[in-house]
Amino acid sequence: MVTASTARNIVGIIGNVISFFLFASPIPTFVKIYKNRSVEEFKPDPYLATIMNCMLWIFYGLPFVTPDSILVVTINGVGLAMEVAYITIFFIFAKKKSRFKVIIWIMIELLFLGVVATCTLLLNHTHEKRSRIVGILCVIFGVLMYTSPLTIMKKVITTKSVKYMPFYLSLANFLNGVIWVTFALIRFDLYILIGNGLGALSGAVQLILYACYYKSTPTDDEDEDKKPPTELQLAVFTSS
Repeated sequence: MVTASTARNIVGIIGNVISFFLFASPIPTFVKIYKNRSVEEFKPDPYLATIMNCMLWIFYGLPFVTPDSILVVTINGVGLAMEVAYITIFFIFAKKKSRFKVIIWIMIELLFLGVVATCTLLLNHTHEKRSRIVGILCVIFGVLMYTSPLTIMKKVITTKSVKYMPFYLSLANFLNGVIWVTFALIRFDLYILIGNGLGALSGAVQLILYACYYKSTPTDDEDEDKKPPTELQLAVFTSS
């Protein structure tokens, strides 16, 4: 008979795999930046936000904050390394103004994490209190990150085109949310549940929009092709 702990580990491993592919989704963007030696119209904001998100979830999953959450730490560690690689490539090929923005935001994020970690560990001496504080922060930052896909959804509705909302990315986002919600329910974790519940909802809405506007999407829209591509940066909350 499979125990709850074993089931949770299996679900967590599946979640790690799906989340890895979500973290890897911007690779084509940065291959293009590297080849063109230019960041063009791409912005660093989604990657800076994801770095902060990953750092918070890594801290949340550490044994002295939330015990038995190593699978949250592992995938967020991988995600953090990938996001740092992305932002490094961006930094190399960006203009001076964008480079300055990256430096300032990285310093702010490290300072913020340092303050959170110090206050959490020195002022709270139980796992429950520590996980509550860090978990709330993770959910808040996660919710804020969902404003990025909302802009893409708005564009889909106004243009009646899913050109810039890839189906498989939306599907992966939905499945990722569902898997981590399951993970959170096996051994109840409110903060993982809220963040990924919103992720699953966002993915579901994207899939519904895709079904509604797929047939109305132009197959050969030269005007749209001339515009810089819009990025769909997905927030991965427990793997994110």
